[in-house]
Amino acid sequence: MAIAIPRLYPHADTSVLAQIGNTPLLRFAKLTHDLPGIEIYGKAEYFNPGGSVKDRPALNMILDGEQSGKLTPGKIILDSTSGNTGIAYAMVGAARGYKVKLCLPMNASPERKRILHAYGAELVLTDPTTGSDGAIRRCHEIYAENPDSYFYPDQYSNPANWEAHFESTGVEILEQTAGRLTHFIAGLGTSGTFMGVTRRLKRDMPPVECISMQPSTGFHGLEGLKHMATAIVPAIYDATLADANMEIETEDAHTMVRRLAREEGVLAGISSGANLVAALKLGRRLAAEGREAVIVTVLCDGADKYLSEEFWHDPD
Repeated sequence: MAIAIPRLYPHADTSVLAQIGNTPLLRFAKLTHDLPGIEIYGKAEYFNPGGSVKDRPALNMILDGEQSGKLTPGKIILDSTSGNTGIAYAMVGAARGYKVKLCLPMNASPERKRILHAYGAELVLTDPTTGSDGAIRRCHEIYAENPDSYFYPDQYSNPANWEAHFESTGVEILEQTAGRLTHFIAGLGTSGTFMGVTRRLKRDMPPVECISMQPSTGFHGLEGLKHMATAIVPAIYDATLADANMEIETEDAHTMVRRLAREEGVLAGISSGANLVAALKLGRRLAAEGREAVIVTVLCDGADKYLSEEFWHDPD
């Protein structure tokens, strides 16, 4: 069951969870200065209190668990994560009085681990060579050993994941672009953001082209994203929804992250950089065809969780 987050918490509510959603849309004019007729915008999800786009589905899945009776006082919230959903679970769990246990790859950035510890989450670190899929398998094992102790929202299979974006993110993008939107691009991890926003756009503004983005290979450094051909495919993923798919190199995403910081004054995360690489490639193609476009993508999180990464020191 979808829970409309903006309606759940009225504007007058000053609790931390009430601040989820209604994030700004940033225009990147410098990226498109040589592309007449092309506008590129990023939905700045790092303005959410947990610092990422994952605040929306984490809250929705937990509230859905409470309403369904699957999450009751005393149960532990358990899931696998590459970091951001885990941080969101930990934040929401702390605010609503639940313990949180998370399986995540050992090579998750140290900043993410520290944030999770700060919220009081218990971490089960998994083999870094198996990536997010290894964390998923370990989570299944823990849940199977003692299912009565846990609420396992399973972000990769839970419709409440994409429904959060159908009810909030997609609505906000339509409102913020005032009907001018022509293209939407987002990377695939759980696929919840792309599935939810795309379903909303196809219902309310069918002419919009929706393009999914993923890493070019299974061995990549785009934390949180999946190469669907070589990964465990999320149950909520529907490949037929995308009008097209783009593949992005890790190094190009790193370059874009540095460029955003130094040219636009925006400290964005690695998947945000990948999304903007895809948006700019699309913009260049459309400009070459003489077309005008309003392209929106997602700035999934900020750079604060990645500042220990070596790519910041690479030459531009």
